[in-house]
Amino acid sequence: MTFAERIPGLTEAGSWDIPDRLNMARQCLSQDADQVAIIDLTGTDRRDVSFGELADRVDGLARALMAQVRPGDRVGVLLSQSPWCAAAHLAIWKIGAISVPLFKLFKRDALASRVGDAGAKLVLTDAEGAVLLGDLATPLMVAEIGQHGAPVDFVDTGPEDPAVLIYTSGTTGTPKGALHGHRVLTGHLPGVSISHNHLRPGDCLWTPADWAWIGGLFDVLMPGLALGIPVVAARLDKFTPEACAGIVARGDVRNVFFPPTALRMLKAAGQGLDGLRSVASGGEPLGAEMLAWGERSFGLTINEFYGQTECNMTVSSCGVDFPVLPGCIGKPVPGHEVAVIDEDGKPTNEEGDVAVRRGSASMLLEYWKRPRETAEKFRGEWLITGDRGVWDGEYLRFVGRDDDVITSAGYRIGPAEIEDCLLTHPGVATVGVVGKPDPLRTEIVKAYVVRKEGAEVSAEELQAWVKDRLAQYSYPREIAFLEALPMTVTGKVIRKELKARAAGERVK
Repeated sequence: MTFAERIPGLTEAGSWDIPDRLNMARQCLSQDADQVAIIDLTGTDRRDVSFGELADRVDGLARALMAQVRPGDRVGVLLSQSPWCAAAHLAIWKIGAISVPLFKLFKRDALASRVGDAGAKLVLTDAEGAVLLGDLATPLMVAEIGQHGAPVDFVDTGPEDPAVLIYTSGTTGTPKGALHGHRVLTGHLPGVSISHNHLRPGDCLWTPADWAWIGGLFDVLMPGLALGIPVVAARLDKFTPEACAGIVARGDVRNVFFPPTALRMLKAAGQGLDGLRSVASGGEPLGAEMLAWGERSFGLTINEFYGQTECNMTVSSCGVDFPVLPGCIGKPVPGHEVAVIDEDGKPTNEEGDVAVRRGSASMLLEYWKRPRETAEKFRGEWLITGDRGVWDGEYLRFVGRDDDVITSAGYRIGPAEIEDCLLTHPGVATVGVVGKPDPLRTEIVKAYVVRKEGAEVSAEELQAWVKDRLAQYSYPREIAFLEALPMTVTGKVIRKELKARAAGERVK
């Protein structure tokens, strides 16, 4: 069977062939009823949930929702990784409503902004979530809803009909709601499969990323269901290498999506993992040292992939298809036309804006209630990701976010390369690099470093480390040591906070 034959909605020529009528819930519940859908590790014992059991939960929730919800209404989902979380989204899509993923670690203001902006009057949740919600919306307790009754029909929806409203993590401003249609799952399938060396029978997926984010929901959970690959549900209140290894062993996990922060924690702890067939990573570039460590620790190549909430899984590495190129994030995924474009919207071989042409199945419909921001996201036929890149042959090399690139003495410096270099030092646990305003050079490179426990590395030692390995002009002229870096809930360094900190410091 060819790759295209294994991926619904993709032709042999690498173009989309999406049906006129499409419902994501139907896509995810199309497997045999006895087949394992979710391996539930949220309790003390492992429990395998079949597609038939999952469908019963979905219908129970759908019957309860239909009394209060109409097609197009927004319904929040405030649940951690669990079979109920999967069932909640599927039930909402099945009746033609729009699901709004919400995160259990959000404080009241973060929940209020998303629930209020989405206009979600109802939230599917549990007892813990109901406390978090307070009076923000009406909670509907998933575990208290009966599952017995007549089957619920799938609402007749098309690929462009709205299905899910996912809010950005807010690293570059106020979180915006990216509204996606029922085609978004199809748009993820090629890249998800490729990033796991082509998913196949016998595989089993897991990620420590919460299913409230596009990385957990559409890079793992829903593609796994749609392709018939079991997905592990496990709640980690705090990620630790030991807990991670336990989940991989208990769940017979074969394929993992790790955010870069999780990989760095595993590396710092010297934690290997047995039995894996693939490790995928996305969100930030890894660099040569992390890739080399992955080869040593897992016995396989970590496949980096690229995307964002607005248009995801558009570029990926695939160790079984082509060699990894450190510093690059892979090649365009079939179905997605990716380019580096200049200010006039024309493709270029020089450094420019990473862009995806309209027509990508994983591309947002619009920013919710933000027509101006939606228009600004595009340059002609191209969606602008906000990242800078350059082609290295067929590979896309990530330079940095447009607002993260450092301009120093006429040089344009991407922070990722410097961070990768510093991470190769045995005394560095993690690092964030930003530009600090400087009257002479416009900006200087400033590094904020978290040392490994017990390490006594100095700023001068780290500066020399970079000077010996990278261009002389790109070494960090200032280094500060912190106990921890500001991180988003998805494990990305919040550069804007480091930049604000740097801007507030007096120039030395």
